[in-house]
Amino acid sequence: MSGNATTRNTTGNGTGKGTGNGTRNGTISRERVRASLLAGVRGLALAVVAPAGGIAFLVTSVLSIAFIVLGVGLFTTPMVLAALRRYANQRRLLAAAWSGVRVPVPYRPFPEGAGGGAPGPVRRCFLMLRDPATWRDLQWLVVDTTAGFFLALLAAALILYPLEGFALAAGVWRAFADDTYWYAFVPVTGPGTGLAAGALALVLLAAGLRFSADVLRLHFLLTKAMLAPTSEREMALRIERLTESRHDAVDSSAAELRRIERDLHDGAQARIVAMGMDLGTIESLIEKNPAKAKELIGKARQSSAEALTELRDLVRGIHPPVLAERGLADAVRELALRLPLPLEAEVSAELPGRAEPLVESAAYFAVSETLTNAVKHAGADRIWVDLSYSGGMLRVSVTDNGAGGAVIGGGSGLSGVERRLGTFDGVLAVSSPAGGPTMVTMEIPCELS
Repeated sequence: MSGNATTRNTTGNGTGKGTGNGTRNGTISRERVRASLLAGVRGLALAVVAPAGGIAFLVTSVLSIAFIVLGVGLFTTPMVLAALRRYANQRRLLAAAWSGVRVPVPYRPFPEGAGGGAPGPVRRCFLMLRDPATWRDLQWLVVDTTAGFFLALLAAALILYPLEGFALAAGVWRAFADDTYWYAFVPVTGPGTGLAAGALALVLLAAGLRFSADVLRLHFLLTKAMLAPTSEREMALRIERLTESRHDAVDSSAAELRRIERDLHDGAQARIVAMGMDLGTIESLIEKNPAKAKELIGKARQSSAEALTELRDLVRGIHPPVLAERGLADAVRELALRLPLPLEAEVSAELPGRAEPLVESAAYFAVSETLTNAVKHAGADRIWVDLSYSGGMLRVSVTDNGAGGAVIGGGSGLSGVERRLGTFDGVLAVSSPAGGPTMVTMEIPCELS
């Protein structure tokens, strides 16, 4: 059974035509309002977390490093810095999921310790202290608790502060009738000044709806400026990642060839061999026992139809025909239509052209694996898939309203997606708190034709 798929009108390689500028502008306006309101709420959350987390990690890190001279810090510093890295990585994840800002992870991997295992705490302490990324993390804490906090609070204030002005205009000023209440630079003392506060709140709300998402993005760009590796380190990480992904691609290709060979041997090939044997039997029976020969002909026809179906499924698993003929957007729509009921999927695509076949194939199978994970593990009933292209980057996000808890690593399907994207220098970010929703964001650098 197939699920329900809803598609939004696209530009470029989409098949549907637009419904008019008015409708499209209305859609963009609603999306802008929604993004700004989300930015206000997210900014408020960051304004609470940034100073609390920043001060806590900064104090514990400085004290732990200072206690190295006493010996205690040799054992506490690796744990504190590891927690700090998880905190910084969470901000990297939020930057990608909330504002589309990619912040690379620059930490040096630990060499193997004695016996091939992980290094001990003392060695790990000095390895982490020699890593320049550790000191950038500490510098980022200082900036995040000051300028980062201000930008997050501003994104929230542009959306939330106008509510106070509207309340004053509605008559709440009477509670402060015995004293002058200041709303920004407006002294509220009566109905007239209350209405003036409401007018100012309207202006602030309009500014918030226009700029709140941009201010939140500035917060994450500041995070990127502090946490991103230097150009030399980034180049080394990129070479290392591409080398690793090349080995993964070779291993994946070999495994894929073995799978195709196994499927051919156990499926279509076995049916074709059986069909050949049936035809030989038919040839010997066609004069002696026409009824039996007719029965075998029907069986051979059924075997040929099943072999053809298996071959089509095998070809679709290698490179779906709809992907080659109509492009990534329509291929993803077909995936959405094949989802089992009662799942509903909405596919939105804004692609002004087509990427190279290998890039489209990687994106297609990454989306397919992500949808499979959502069906098997998330318990979702709605899925949203968005495809877009800007700044030389193909961006795909898959969001579901399931139970959450998805992680990269541990042999999960998302680990395979990350390796697949890594072959093209792409990245994968996952935001999946307990209770959901889950948002998987994929980015692949490419050019469209």
